[in-house]
Amino acid sequence: MSTKRDYYEILGITKSATPEEIKKAYRKVAIQYHPDKNPGNKEAEEKFKEAAEAYEVLSDTEKRAQYDRFGHQRPGGGFRGHDMNMEDIFSQFGDIFGGGSPFDSFFGGGGGRSRQRKGSNLRIKLKLSLEEIANGVEKKIKVNRLIRAEGVTFKNCNTCGGSGQVRKVVNTMLGQMVSTTTCSACNGAGQLIDKRPAGVDSSGLVSKEDVITVKIPAGVGDGMQLSMSGKGNEAPGGGIPGDLLILIEEAEDKELKRNGNDLIYDLHINFIDAALGTSVEVPSIGGKARIKIEPGTQSGKILRLRGKGLKDLNGYGSGDQLIYINVWTPKKLSAEEKAKLESLRQSPNFQPQPGGDEKGFYERMKEYFA
Repeated sequence: MSTKRDYYEILGITKSATPEEIKKAYRKVAIQYHPDKNPGNKEAEEKFKEAAEAYEVLSDTEKRAQYDRFGHQRPGGGFRGHDMNMEDIFSQFGDIFGGGSPFDSFFGGGGGRSRQRKGSNLRIKLKLSLEEIANGVEKKIKVNRLIRAEGVTFKNCNTCGGSGQVRKVVNTMLGQMVSTTTCSACNGAGQLIDKRPAGVDSSGLVSKEDVITVKIPAGVGDGMQLSMSGKGNEAPGGGIPGDLLILIEEAEDKELKRNGNDLIYDLHINFIDAALGTSVEVPSIGGKARIKIEPGTQSGKILRLRGKGLKDLNGYGSGDQLIYINVWTPKKLSAEEKAKLESLRQSPNFQPQPGGDEKGFYERMKEYFA
């Protein structure tokens, strides 16, 4: 299986290219490999489609940002790519040449190709638990989409003759100027509805509940938006379906807090365990983890479980789980407890002694509280 070429390389531009430079570069490459100039040349046809794929992504601010960050393997699936047919390309990108261009006939100006519309995008919110974000998850979601209804018949638009465009010729001092505009009667579709069943809108679309399988990669974050090409509303007259945009919402976990790819847990221990040492279980992704509390552990100490955080979305390993130690001091004591602690208050072993005999202190503590 061949590796896809870099989109910037395909169009011969740099990553700092402006939208106008991207448009100009695509126009140049598309003309070079246009099927009308290369009849029967399959290699040229593939390069023509490849350029259209690159332009579709780089001309869209959101898709370009995703490509710059994730490359071809963006979350939620790749880009449309070679599943775009010629009609998709001509209808979606033909207008970059503008009316009156000497190349107008290549992109719907005089070639008789209809200017199909693209369906509108759908936006949904998807709430995920920390466990689902950590491991990735496959969700089946119900979406109300507009789809082309059965039993609808169309007829060619009389205004544009089915081309989706209206050409005007104006005589000027410099000669004839030709302009091409989208047909206002059919909005560029080239067709109008002839007959439609009840419940179908004026575009020949009907709302239907659809179940869509969404694969969420591990490591996504709150506020991140994923896109599924072609899963939005369908377009009138057989146009290009819109996209399904999925906004990620991260449900707050009761025990673990997220900081980037790291997970944070606040562990509260009593001062006896902090002084003598112990082992405790803490919540972690996928279950519990047992950790050792060393004798003499101070409040504010941070323990680290390497690799126990979240997977990096870009594949750069995993974060850590950080355990913040909080030494708890009791607010109420019995008379016996107070007496024991009072007897220790004046002991030099209970005074801060940097570099002192810590080992002997821990042994005396064990004997005293035995």
